[in-house]
Amino acid sequence: MARVSRAGFLAIATIFHLVYIRSIFDIYFVSPIVSGMRPFEVERTAAVEAPSKRLVLFVGDGLRADKAFQSFPEPYPKNDADLEPRPLAPFLRSRVLEHGTFGVSHTRVPTESRPGHVALIAGLYEDVSAVTTGWKLNPVNFDSVFNRSRHTWSWGSPDILPMFQLGAVPGRVDADMYAAEEEDFSQDAVHLDLWVFDKVKALFAEAATNSTLNAALREDKIVFFLHLLGLDTNGHAYRPYSKEYLNNIKVVDEGIKEITNLIEDFYNDDKTAFVFTADHGMSDWGSHGDGHPDNTRTPLIAWGSGVAKPVTTPGAVALGHDELSSDWGLDHIQRHDVAQADVAALMAYLAGLAFPVNSVGELPLSYISQEIAARSEAFLANAKGILDMYRVKEEQKIRTELRYRPYGPLGDSEHSIDYRISSIQTLIDEGRHEEAIKETAALVQVGLAGLRYLQTYDWLFLRALITIGYLGWVAFSLTTVIDLHVLHGKAETCRTLPSTLFFSSVLMVLYASFITSKSPVTYYAYAIFPVGFWEEVFARRKALVEGKNVLFGHIASIGSGIALVVKFLIALLLIESLALGYTHREVFTYLFVGAASWPLFYGAGFLRQYSLLAITWTIACLAMSTFTLLPALKVEDTNLVTSGGALMSLIGITYLLFQKSLLGRSKIATDSMASPKDTLSRALVGIQVGLIILITAVTRSSVASLQAKTGLPKGNQLVGWAALVLSLIMPFFHRLAPNNHYVHRLMVLFLTFAPTFVILTISYEGLFYLGFCIVLFAWVSMEHSVYIFSKPSPAKTNGNAAMPASLVSSSYRTLTLSDARVSLFFLTLLQAAFFCTGNVASLSSFSLDSVSRLIPVFDPFSQGALLVLKLMVPFALISANLGILNKRLGVAPSALFMVVMAISDLLTLHFFWVVRDEGSWLEIGSTISHFCIASLFCVFVASLEGVSELFISGVEVEDDSPQMAKEKELGGVVISEETNSNGGVSKAAENGDTSK
Repeated sequence: MARVSRAGFLAIATIFHLVYIRSIFDIYFVSPIVSGMRPFEVERTAAVEAPSKRLVLFVGDGLRADKAFQSFPEPYPKNDADLEPRPLAPFLRSRVLEHGTFGVSHTRVPTESRPGHVALIAGLYEDVSAVTTGWKLNPVNFDSVFNRSRHTWSWGSPDILPMFQLGAVPGRVDADMYAAEEEDFSQDAVHLDLWVFDKVKALFAEAATNSTLNAALREDKIVFFLHLLGLDTNGHAYRPYSKEYLNNIKVVDEGIKEITNLIEDFYNDDKTAFVFTADHGMSDWGSHGDGHPDNTRTPLIAWGSGVAKPVTTPGAVALGHDELSSDWGLDHIQRHDVAQADVAALMAYLAGLAFPVNSVGELPLSYISQEIAARSEAFLANAKGILDMYRVKEEQKIRTELRYRPYGPLGDSEHSIDYRISSIQTLIDEGRHEEAIKETAALVQVGLAGLRYLQTYDWLFLRALITIGYLGWVAFSLTTVIDLHVLHGKAETCRTLPSTLFFSSVLMVLYASFITSKSPVTYYAYAIFPVGFWEEVFARRKALVEGKNVLFGHIASIGSGIALVVKFLIALLLIESLALGYTHREVFTYLFVGAASWPLFYGAGFLRQYSLLAITWTIACLAMSTFTLLPALKVEDTNLVTSGGALMSLIGITYLLFQKSLLGRSKIATDSMASPKDTLSRALVGIQVGLIILITAVTRSSVASLQAKTGLPKGNQLVGWAALVLSLIMPFFHRLAPNNHYVHRLMVLFLTFAPTFVILTISYEGLFYLGFCIVLFAWVSMEHSVYIFSKPSPAKTNGNAAMPASLVSSSYRTLTLSDARVSLFFLTLLQAAFFCTGNVASLSSFSLDSVSRLIPVFDPFSQGALLVLKLMVPFALISANLGILNKRLGVAPSALFMVVMAISDLLTLHFFWVVRDEGSWLEIGSTISHFCIASLFCVFVASLEGVSELFISGVEVEDDSPQMAKEKELGGVVISEETNSNGGVSKAAENGDTSK
């Protein structure tokens, strides 16, 4: 491989991290879907009917378990009596008290609509990546209860119904959907559920005059699916404790009562089973997606034909209750919790259908009213389906492995699937049903564990390979940085035939094993990176040796060595602190408080010379430290949004008033302001300030209108979009009157993104944006001042730091150890940009209130794009500031970015090693998201290098150091003349280390 260029390094960094982020899904989330299984169902004679002839499934999308069962005052009270707490769903409560069985259905992450409905209706848990296709009209490629039915009628959202219609046998599933535009977050969404109920009523009304439809409705093994989206929409728009959400529960309860009575009157045979549940819950701030208990706990109520009646314990707390249900008033009724996939098995059994062949759900026997003999037979059929999936997967694995290691509990004749099933069948034949149920439950657990074993069969190998790859990237990137920015490309690359053969052989062996095992194509990519990285590091080993001499050559005493070790340990502690900050935002408070004392480390002389800067830095850091103490779960506060907009406008006005005094001491600024175009430049800044004022006023008006539930005025929407777009393109207009002073350029960028942080925020985020920009500007000034203050005297010579004259030829100065501090500061600020206003590691940390001011109708991709835009703004600003700092310090444009990309993966490796695939769903989901975010940071940094280049193109900085020009000429090496003892002149090279 030839020497890597700057662009090549950034490209490799991006490709490597995008490829390796996929590894987490190959390790932990291998798709469970296979084909070739046999369908299993309870075998019955012709004289024995199924528990029910038909099944009705109600799904209250986004309904939390506690909200379904708790008592509340009337959402819209008309008198004092309405203020007394009472159940909002009296009909559903009556099913629990008198007619059926209830409990909590526990979901898995991600708590999104597609994975939730797939678990409910197909009985399997999709991998996390499936949520990215949750809104597409793509057919599901797995079996489902709907597909096993004779016919299914479904009504509801166009986001959910097409998946099961297109994935089933053609013509088996009817789907009646409203238009996507009906999902409007600016209005009360109960009309969505009323639409569904009206459509069901219309179907049965039509059956009175349509004999074909009437005959179809009276068949057995049919399913009705009512998808009720109003709760989810109102929860997003108004929160699950709002009047709108609570009233929607009432509407759903009344609608279910009407439909239940309608169906029972239509058939009049008591052979209908009803199931009410939800796909996921809802957090207090109106979001879902992560593993928070509010999102993973949903209600489950079953009643009707084949369903067990409630089991009561008068005068005592019944089994199954805990703190969650302590205020439901149902303590005397046994609560039966299930996993969400178990619901599919329950529905299939009740309707007399075969269990979906991909289902991993365990039939909840406590919900079944049949005698124990029927339950034991049903449970065994359920187990056969799960074990048949294990059989198919094992056969696939045997065909692709050189030396297959079978799963122990099912790996010999005494524990084989056939033997264990036969043993259970014998118990059933002998009438030992309790024992058969226990053995079946144990066999189901063994089967599920076996499925997991096969899904994670390559886990150890892949984790070792990925770890070696990340370590290889760190070593390769540091080697590249030393080669390009310490040795300036002068180090010799040493490749030998034996080393080339060795690394090539390793890659060939890996690829041969992949071909034999028919591994996914991603495995080949995972293997080529570590081999290539370590081969390159080995070939450049001389660069590492020479770089060590340059970077550490000035360490001539034990004290200096100890100080260096202490700094290294502090750097590692900082990286670990950043990792801890992913789960405990308060860590950033301590980091900012610690950073506030940074100027003190340079003594009284520095404080006297840069007193105003030191004070500004300290105050800015202390102010920033408060944001991580504020709640991450924000409630819309118009006053805080307005305050942020007002302060941003004030900053812009102040700059206009004092621009000459702020920039007048600079020759660059003087030249720019002397230009005839200065008036136009100031006018453009004024327009930017005006846009902030305009968008602040429009935002206040839009919020007031949305809160009043009168919808988003069209004029507000158009003005909001116009002001936002115009503000983002203002930098292009500034090219008509360029002012290349870096302070002016930073001010233009600050004003460019300020409107974004007004209209797309709901609380204190605008104040954070202001404080963050001040910290960034103070940081750039501090680093430059420290560099100037700490620079050694030109007459001072350190022979240990001398570099070969052949290396002194770059137009940029050589990187030193102190530049690692700059990179660590950059990495810390990069993380703070994410976590100071919320926990982005939580998928549910975003609020749709802000995007509703621009897009009131549900449009996940467009709304998500706006949220991403807001997230990216701090990155754009920090990249511009780092690019300017590059220029002020005289280092190469990519140098500091490359250092950050090297050290940031220490954070990635930390999260890779602590990923959990066991434990609570919250822990699993959080560790996966932490790894993905940490890994993407390197991609962000690589892309920010290009953003920085765009933003600071043409920027000029003035040199306050008399040595800078000389350093630029000599590549960072100061050549000083000293008179020797004989009166002659000698030249000594000094590396210009600025570490303190």
